[in-house]
Amino acid sequence: MTRHPDGTTADADTDRSGRLPLTGERTVPGIPEENYWFRRHEAVYEALRPRCAGAVVLEAGSGEGYGADLLAGVAATVLALDYDTDATAHAARRYPRVGVGRANLVALPVRDGGCDAVVSLQVIEHLWEQERFLRECRRVLRPGGALMLSTPNRITFSPGRETPLNPFHTRELSGAELAGLVRDAGFADVEVLGLHHGPRLRTLDARHGGSIVDAQVAVAVDNAEWPAGLLSDVAGVTVADFELRADDVDASLDLVAVAVRP
Repeated sequence: MTRHPDGTTADADTDRSGRLPLTGERTVPGIPEENYWFRRHEAVYEALRPRCAGAVVLEAGSGEGYGADLLAGVAATVLALDYDTDATAHAARRYPRVGVGRANLVALPVRDGGCDAVVSLQVIEHLWEQERFLRECRRVLRPGGALMLSTPNRITFSPGRETPLNPFHTRELSGAELAGLVRDAGFADVEVLGLHHGPRLRTLDARHGGSIVDAQVAVAVDNAEWPAGLLSDVAGVTVADFELRADDVDASLDLVAVAVRP
């Protein structure tokens, strides 16, 4: 069993049935042990999907590619960019309706004003040049185009710390910090929402000692076998088990920022 930095474990970091190997920082669909994190990310894609209807969409930091493919179901076109060569090769093979390319996200290979929407989920916390990245997002958006970001909430993800718990994160943000960063990059109409557990996940939190996330992390820390009940509950998590809300953002799991290029 392998421990991953996000607190999850899996039996092996090998490709299963054509899936992209796990790294601990790239969520991969179809793995029971990874399902909570996959659904947590997928819930945000589903919430943002209607905003991409008919749009020319750039996804910056597309990972395995499942999110870009989800957006491609409603968008006019989707270009998925990632720096990792394994990820881009996999996405190009698996998701033919998505355009895929390799790129440095602080130097996007897209013309000025070439996109209606930029989507970048669970990426900005990995970047050293966050301000430069956001300026690039603004550059490639047309006037009136939408920026859509998500990132872990620093307040709940690394509580009481100035530096991230996750060694792969360069800088985590609170809701107020994220909003300020986006505004300073030249965006308007900035809204920050928070992703929370819904009623069923709150019940599972109580079942697993107060937090189903901490229960998964404990398995990883102890390098232990998954308790059958925990694995069953994790494997059964769905998108509907999460809520994206404008209230109580500081208590949220992940932050979602939506803004407009003036």
